[in-house]
Amino acid sequence: MLFIFRHHFSHSCSKLSLFCIKDPTFNKITCLNTLYYHLYAYLFSYSSRKLCCWPQIYYPSNPRPLLPQTQFVNFYCSSSPTWLRGPPSRSLRKRMNRRARAAAKPVLDESRFQRAVTQLPPRFTPEELRDVMTSQNDPLVCLELFNWASKQHRFRHDVSTYHVAIQRLGEAKMYEEMDHIVNQVLAVPSIGSEALFNSMIYYFTEARKLTRAVMIYKHMLNSRKLDCRPSIKTYNILFAALLSRRNNSYINHMYMDTIRSLFKQMVDNGIEPDIFSLNTMIKGYVLSLHVNDALRVFHQMGVVYQCQPNSFSYDYLIHGLCAQGRTKNAKEIYDKMQCKAFIPSSKSYNSLVNSLALGGEVDEAVKFLWEMNENRRTIDHITFRTVIDEVCRQKSVKDAIGLLKELQDKDIVDGLTHSKLLCELEDDVHNLNVRNQYS
Repeated sequence: MLFIFRHHFSHSCSKLSLFCIKDPTFNKITCLNTLYYHLYAYLFSYSSRKLCCWPQIYYPSNPRPLLPQTQFVNFYCSSSPTWLRGPPSRSLRKRMNRRARAAAKPVLDESRFQRAVTQLPPRFTPEELRDVMTSQNDPLVCLELFNWASKQHRFRHDVSTYHVAIQRLGEAKMYEEMDHIVNQVLAVPSIGSEALFNSMIYYFTEARKLTRAVMIYKHMLNSRKLDCRPSIKTYNILFAALLSRRNNSYINHMYMDTIRSLFKQMVDNGIEPDIFSLNTMIKGYVLSLHVNDALRVFHQMGVVYQCQPNSFSYDYLIHGLCAQGRTKNAKEIYDKMQCKAFIPSSKSYNSLVNSLALGGEVDEAVKFLWEMNENRRTIDHITFRTVIDEVCRQKSVKDAIGLLKELQDKDIVDGLTHSKLLCELEDDVHNLNVRNQYS
């Protein structure tokens, strides 16, 4: 069987074309082994804009065959090929996802669409069309009704019909179809409302199309209609989108500049921030490791801004201060929280206990541990291990085992967690003894 590999290299990508001549003894095209595929790809990676052909002839009588385990695959299937032993390439993943989306694309139910059309009078109004569109559960029927009404003589869509269509398509995650309707709205300056534009921004942020959402926001800023200008709800949607799904401090730091600019623009436009926007600023500063700025916003609440902090405000600050080892400041915020009769969240409690234990205040950490149990807050495994390790290190092994036994007696830890913590404690003690022996 003759296999010819031909490689095309360009500035941005390399393409591999496989041409196989069928052997008369086989009824399907035989695929090469993955190991040799990657070997040839590596050898040709140093060539640029060249055409290389390596012909090889393999006979069935070869005593050392190149392909001891030959598999038959379909290169154009939507699922992952069986001959790939590693993860598929980026281009292959894109093709697979594109085919999967095309195969999963819903089909319009013509009978349901015709029934919806019969519910409309001969000369229907936008309000009547809106009611029929709202009653449809299928977003494709709703979209087809919208497009069909657009072609009717002497009919013009209004804000309500645009709003219903965008909501239905956004809920169904049909963002491409929704984008076409959004472009129609933006093309007519006289059509629009704050609620309509807020829905656009919300669904674009759900699709992680932040650039498109910011474009809608700028369109609202430049609108001549006062009822289309951004409100506090518009800014809160953007704040939530910029802070969501971000666990990297560097990324949060980069997005925090945008959030700060939006907040300043909101205040300059005369919009009073609410508790959500202020907590967003505090949370954003904490996630981007600017705790002092978060404290500044916290102390301005109730003085500069007519809004009092709630439990989330205290929780964000306690967690941020403990993450930086500022246990004293965290306890001050905790005392203020108690004066307001707020109970910290599990995350704040765990951060506080870990910070106290690592800072040498083991008794204080154990006290907060019992308080967490009384307030029915979840204690994670890291907190248990940190406290027990610090008790063992600062006091004795006997005290650590006694604390672990007390936790089990009060049903704070189950038997499996107790055994796991005990094994980890024994390993730590053994490693400490070995280290002291050779030091």
